[in-house]
Amino acid sequence: MESTVTEDPKQLVQKTVFTILFAISIGHFLNDMMQSVITSVYPLLKKHLNLNYTQIGFITFTFNVTASLLQPFVGFFTDRRPRPYSLVAGMGISLLGIVMLARASNFFEILGAVAMMGIGSSIFHPESSRLAHLSSGGKKGMAQSVFQLGGNAGSAIGPLLVAIIVAPYGQHYIIWFTLAAVIGIVILSKVGQWYKGHLTMRANNPAIKEVGTISLPRKKIIASLIVLLMLIFSKFFYLVSMTSYFTFFLIHKFHVSIQQSQYYLFVFLASVAAGTLIGGFAGDRFGRKYVIWFSILGVAPFTLLLPYADFFWTIALSVIIGIIISSAFSAIVVYAQELVPGKVGMISGLFFGLAFGMGGLGSALLGTLADHTSITYVFEICAFLPFIGILTGFLPNIEKRPPLNLPR
Repeated sequence: MESTVTEDPKQLVQKTVFTILFAISIGHFLNDMMQSVITSVYPLLKKHLNLNYTQIGFITFTFNVTASLLQPFVGFFTDRRPRPYSLVAGMGISLLGIVMLARASNFFEILGAVAMMGIGSSIFHPESSRLAHLSSGGKKGMAQSVFQLGGNAGSAIGPLLVAIIVAPYGQHYIIWFTLAAVIGIVILSKVGQWYKGHLTMRANNPAIKEVGTISLPRKKIIASLIVLLMLIFSKFFYLVSMTSYFTFFLIHKFHVSIQQSQYYLFVFLASVAAGTLIGGFAGDRFGRKYVIWFSILGVAPFTLLLPYADFFWTIALSVIIGIIISSAFSAIVVYAQELVPGKVGMISGLFFGLAFGMGGLGSALLGTLADHTSITYVFEICAFLPFIGILTGFLPNIEKRPPLNLPR
């Protein structure tokens, strides 16, 4: 990893540093795999601790709020004063949260554990997204999607491992996930060494500048950011209905077992991982605005069908929904980074933070709604969220590429 730092500084922003990009993606994989343990053990915790849906919602709310509120501030701070080893610190805090979750014996101890994991996440995401940006060599969509692929793959593998390791034996077996944190600390410490050398080189070569940035009037930038934030709301409010309550929906409607429900959640999350990778490459190739259009608004017909489908089509539709709706996030983040050049950490923290915040708020509200109505009604209501994608039409065309030759 360190050899990259000695290369010609003029080529710094022109060459993709794949060793760093893949290391960051692996770190994201391990980080989000640990986080996915929280939602994956919900059926187990609900049964053994006699929790209701409202309490389940507030567990997610606690995690997502702690993961969201700090992220823009972490990003703003590290834009000014980068901290090469902050990723190691974030992973260490998540390690402590995993230990606490494995030992938690009541609702409030669970809240403390997930809050600790949320703090670790808030430190990890803005700076790791910046490193993906720095190592992209100008292929920002590709780099962001590879980075996101690691996180989504970790989120998909987490429920599968919970089904194998935790569900048959009990909550205390969550402790095995500390191995992921230890591996992450080792990998990210090496990334920190590269980042430290990278910062030294940039300090010694002040002529190195970001390339490919754009300039728009301030009001236009603010309006565009508001639209992007509304799209993030739509995407993650719907996603949380799947990640937090899809298992309960399958158990309630089709009477599958807790362990089987985890396998089907894995199938959905695997499709999310695939869609993330596809969306990043498509954004670089065809334009990020087109990808955002297709991802948010294009998923609406499938979300409308899901609550009324039989078992086979429920699983099939969950795969289609996962692929389509997840393709937008890399495009949205890179689009926002290009809107506000030089503020990669702050923008990454803002959008990752809002993603977690919307997930937490959505989980709490949807849990309360499920307690007062039914789990099926939750999915019937959430099916209309993708129509917010109509707002994509208000985004400016900031990418310098010829328009697509669409069929007439």
